[in-house]
Amino acid sequence: MTDSYYGRPVIKAPVWTPEIPAYFFSGGLGGASAGLAYVAERRGNDVLARRAWAVALGGLSASPALLISDLGVPSRFLNMLRMFKVTSPMSVGSWLLSVSGTATGFAAANALTGLFPATSAIAKPAAALFGLPLSTYTGALIANTSVPVWHEARLELPALFAGGAAASAGAAATVLTPTEHAAPARRLALIGAAAELVTTNVMEHRLGKLAEPYHEGPSAALARGAKVLTALGGMVLAGWGHRRSAAIAGGAAILAGGAAERFAVFKAGFESANDPKYTVAPQRERLAARQP
Repeated sequence: MTDSYYGRPVIKAPVWTPEIPAYFFSGGLGGASAGLAYVAERRGNDVLARRAWAVALGGLSASPALLISDLGVPSRFLNMLRMFKVTSPMSVGSWLLSVSGTATGFAAANALTGLFPATSAIAKPAAALFGLPLSTYTGALIANTSVPVWHEARLELPALFAGGAAASAGAAATVLTPTEHAAPARRLALIGAAAELVTTNVMEHRLGKLAEPYHEGPSAALARGAKVLTALGGMVLAGWGHRRSAAIAGGAAILAGGAAERFAVFKAGFESANDPKYTVAPQRERLAARQP
């Protein structure tokens, strides 16, 4: 550890529980799936659209439950809706989750049962519109904290979460959809997986020494596993995705990789907050750079 604060943390680690990275994953999956469902429906692929709407509904139903479980008291979530503050990622995200979840509920109900035909005409484009920023705002949320490995990656984290959300949405739809209707979902999964892998490598390279938590300690296994699963799933889908068994295996691997990446980012943040060298060393480097 850097010889400062007698080895004690300079900042407090977040008090978030493991429900939060699960919320990152489910919210991204649900939001991106709503966008995929709307586009598929507009292009006449109703088989894919129905399954994507079901995934979106599942992801956005789980998200409030995970968030409220972390908060401990349901009223705390409602309190976040008392005002809208555009400069606060938490405030914006709470409203995005509420609006997107409500719209997705009506849209999925119509796609799966035929109910609410008039309401769904507005709800479906709204679900797609608000679902896309929902899949990325959590990256901006954690980058807006003082946790070194998150704050210093503020340029990459929203893009990383966007790529992971696209990969997960495409993978989930690929697993659930007959292969003859799943080509758009496979393409989305491959594009998202490639974006996630590239952004992860760019982020770790730019972080330099701050990226150590991704290579050492508890988060290292998750980070390596995320890369291997995402790359392996992408190769399977690209090579044999037209086969049902390969589509299920490849899609499942990408989904597991996306979840592992969220937990790796989460745990790396805690490690960087608990070790003062990740707070002090960048500060000293910036001070040294300003010296004539």
